[in-house]
Amino acid sequence: MSKRSTWVLPYAIFLAVFVVLPLVLIAVYAFQDNSGHFTLGNVLRFFSDSDAVSTFALSLEVAIETTLLCLLLGYPAAWILANKKFGFTTVTIVMFIMPMWVNALLRTLATAELFSILGFTLGKGTLLFGMVYDFLPFMIYPIYNMLLKMDTSYSEAAEDLGATPVQVFLKVTFPLSLPGVYSGILMVFMPTMSTFAISEFLTNGKIKLFGTIIQENINSSMWNYGAALSLVMLVLIGLTSLVTGGSRDTNVGGVV
Repeated sequence: MSKRSTWVLPYAIFLAVFVVLPLVLIAVYAFQDNSGHFTLGNVLRFFSDSDAVSTFALSLEVAIETTLLCLLLGYPAAWILANKKFGFTTVTIVMFIMPMWVNALLRTLATAELFSILGFTLGKGTLLFGMVYDFLPFMIYPIYNMLLKMDTSYSEAAEDLGATPVQVFLKVTFPLSLPGVYSGILMVFMPTMSTFAISEFLTNGKIKLFGTIIQENINSSMWNYGAALSLVMLVLIGLTSLVTGGSRDTNVGGVV
């Protein structure tokens, strides 16, 4: 028990049981038929299923739009919160990200009820509003942390060399904050792509996202096809992580 590596064992067991094992089971079910024999039919079925493909495209569109809106709203908010000259205290910052402490389903139900009271027609607009409301803190927080920890000597040196505030931001502040931006993009894009409850409540079932397709197949005991759809989504999210991870390393290396 005196070895530090011993304390890693509980976490390793947790990851193996609740992370690695479910992913392995998804891969196993995705390449099996109902009789347990190996097949590629489940994955190939996705590409021939027009409903699944169109729903996947719509989910990708909603996820990209939500991520972009969160970035456009979240970066200025994070920059203002991290800028000491605006005088924001820790209490203000905690209040700003406090929605993260409330269950996402409760926030979604409250938002749907608010739209109902105001008489808004539920559709894509209300869906995007709800997505942005639910996931905006996940964009603000990593960017805020990166901006807060940034060495101000870089921007001060740029100002001493005659750079304008806009040039300082574009050439120094923004490039150095890109790791936080990429983290925020992943934290918003991944859950947005896989969610299903938010779309059901905020569109009254009018818009069906990819997570809903997976849920319907699992609930109908179509485990193999549901697992194949989950695998497709996991591959997309994995590729997104690789792309943003590589871009982060490249940009940080270029700035340094």
